[in-house]
Amino acid sequence: MLTNRSEILFLYDAQWINPNGDPVDENKPRIDEETGRNIVTDVRLKRTIRDFLHQYKGLEIFIREIVDEKDYIQDAKQRAEDFLIKDGEKLKKEKLTLAEMKEIINDQVLSSCIDIRLFGVTLPVEKSSKEKSSITHTGPVQFKMGQSLHRVKMEYIKGTGAFASGSELTQKTFREEYVLPYSLIAFYGIVNEEAAKTTRLTEEDIDTLLEAMWNGTKSLISRSKVGQVPRLLLNVVYKEKHFHIGELDKYLSLKTDKNDEELRDVSEFIIDVDRLLEVLNKNKNKIERIDLTLDDRIQLSTDIKNSLQQAGFSIRELDF
Repeated sequence: MLTNRSEILFLYDAQWINPNGDPVDENKPRIDEETGRNIVTDVRLKRTIRDFLHQYKGLEIFIREIVDEKDYIQDAKQRAEDFLIKDGEKLKKEKLTLAEMKEIINDQVLSSCIDIRLFGVTLPVEKSSKEKSSITHTGPVQFKMGQSLHRVKMEYIKGTGAFASGSELTQKTFREEYVLPYSLIAFYGIVNEEAAKTTRLTEEDIDTLLEAMWNGTKSLISRSKVGQVPRLLLNVVYKEKHFHIGELDKYLSLKTDKNDEELRDVSEFIIDVDRLLEVLNKNKNKIERIDLTLDDRIQLSTDIKNSLQQAGFSIRELDF
């Protein structure tokens, strides 16, 4: 069982794609109108994690699209009943009380689905139209909205499609899309050891989460998502109970000679990590270890690994 609180800092970049479209605004990249910075929802990051866990690691996840033989998509109640299993046998809800259904489903979901142990769930359980209840778990792992460390510029691209819009036509269809030439995105997250008790989250689950964040981002190989590269992943594990520094992403800044909107590659700037190192050193006696991995191309103001080691921190290098 997980016993230590930790904070996660994750940087990745995207080139000439739409990192996270807004469905209510023509699927344009999300941009903060006040700051001009790119926004990526925590839901998008969790989707990346879930897809990697299921497709590449072969792990069961609860929140995924399942279609029946009639092409109907499962609703949450139907998905919950997939876990109405005991000793490998599928049970009939007509033979169970509502309380028994909840107990069995809860046990099976937590033991089987890593995404529920990580992110929690609110799950409807229904024995009949008159007997309804729910299962709720607060996720131990919570991420803020991701945000670019610089202003971005949105580009509009239009091109021709491969086919006509109908039969007996000579004109091909047009396609249009909105992309960002470049965005370096920072995500901050926290792992709550108290919530971990109820979802049965383990240290191994967190290691799997970190792998999914890194390799899941690299595995976004589709026309609309290819071009995203993980650059830095830091997990600060605390030994002092109920303590964390908070907002680790706010201790980073981007330094460049170019205007923010002109950035096109990770080689065109330096990430200033001096304030981050300062706050970590200030709280050194409360930190058990720091998990770390870096992309070879990212440029930092200070060699973060050597600086932390020289300061006496226990460093665990993440090797995915």
